[in-house]
Amino acid sequence: MSDRSTIFALSSGRPPAAIAVVRICGPQSRAALERLIGRVPPPRHAALARLHDPENGEVIDEGLALWFPGPRSETGEDMAELQLHGGQAVVAAVLAALGKSEGCRPAEPGEFTRRAFENGRLDLTEVEGLADLIAAETAAQRRQAFRQLKGLIGDRAEAWRTKIIEALALVEARIDFSDEADVPEDLVAPALNVAQQLRDEIAAALADGGRGERLRDGLVVAIAGPPNAGKSTLLNRLARREAAIVSPYPGTTRDVIEVHLDLSGYPVTLLDTAGMRESNDPVEQEGVRRARERAAGADLVLWVTDVSANGGAPRLDKNFINSDIWLVRNKIDLGSHAFCMNESSSAANYAVSAAAGTGMDALVTGLAAYARDYFAVAESAVVARARHRRALEDTLAALSRALNESSSGREEVVAEELRTAATALGRLTGRVDVEDILDVIFRDFCIGK
Repeated sequence: MSDRSTIFALSSGRPPAAIAVVRICGPQSRAALERLIGRVPPPRHAALARLHDPENGEVIDEGLALWFPGPRSETGEDMAELQLHGGQAVVAAVLAALGKSEGCRPAEPGEFTRRAFENGRLDLTEVEGLADLIAAETAAQRRQAFRQLKGLIGDRAEAWRTKIIEALALVEARIDFSDEADVPEDLVAPALNVAQQLRDEIAAALADGGRGERLRDGLVVAIAGPPNAGKSTLLNRLARREAAIVSPYPGTTRDVIEVHLDLSGYPVTLLDTAGMRESNDPVEQEGVRRARERAAGADLVLWVTDVSANGGAPRLDKNFINSDIWLVRNKIDLGSHAFCMNESSSAANYAVSAAAGTGMDALVTGLAAYARDYFAVAESAVVARARHRRALEDTLAALSRALNESSSGREEVVAEELRTAATALGRLTGRVDVEDILDVIFRDFCIGK
């Protein structure tokens, strides 16, 4: 590792701030630290130190310095950390001094974490968990990301991979040493038993309805209905801010407006859609088309009607009549909101005034309960990303092919399919063949992480 660059970066928030954390990683970390503070503290002990400009000896700041010699560090390489006062001038002076140190350069986005991955401190699923933890906006997302960071899927995938390799070894022993007297006749059957068990476990992990991936992105709730029913007002009331333009003129909303909410700790994306009606205006027609498309893909549709205009008749768009549509009768402050419930209907019904706030508490409570039930198993779901699902589906398919070949007697094909399954799991954790996706993953990290 001696020929690797030493990198440095501000790892805390943008100054000014109370504290600024500067990290240094690489073979010249020790020398860079000595140039700044004149010594190296004992490993993993915080030491009070004055930082000097190496060129003129001027004091830059006084703060804490820590030294983490590799491989017992976060990245597996020599690391140093400086905890300073978070003023812009202090940070700029320290970064400038490091930039003049031999072999040192500013870090690229995600480079500290990438080195941790390359040095075996994190597998790829843990790297993704770290990225999700940084991006988490709700408590549920935070809990899921932390479990991923601590190996929820990586540890399980590695255990599955180990079992597949053991099964593969049995089959290959049968192939390679079939002439040996001391090799048991039936080594394939135990291997197939292991493959069958793993196939069932992986199939169970995949049978989560995509809830794990949805928790990362958020529950999608579309607000739909005829023009001028108060959809944008309802969106603003739920968002508690003026996110959408409200106008008494039908057809004001032309494009889909998205608002992200933290609803009782769960992520929810609200969609305000164009009023659905027939129109000769090509722009409005496009808005209606987009509204229908987005609403059709939503997890829940709030179908909003104006009770002051139609007496509470739902007038549901036939494209969205399903168990995941709620009737929201709006503007109850302007007209009668008495209505007869259809006993056979499974849709929830709410009467509100989005403008005045009447009935909104019940609607918000219902939405929170819906999100809680929807994500009931999502936090512990093994699969959190589409990449995870593809890798596990590839593994499942290979195991199924291996089991299907068991009756053919072609033990070489069984062995090859088991090898394919092991490779797919290795790709999941980053052990094999992942160079093409590394840049995509690490480019979304902030500099200094």
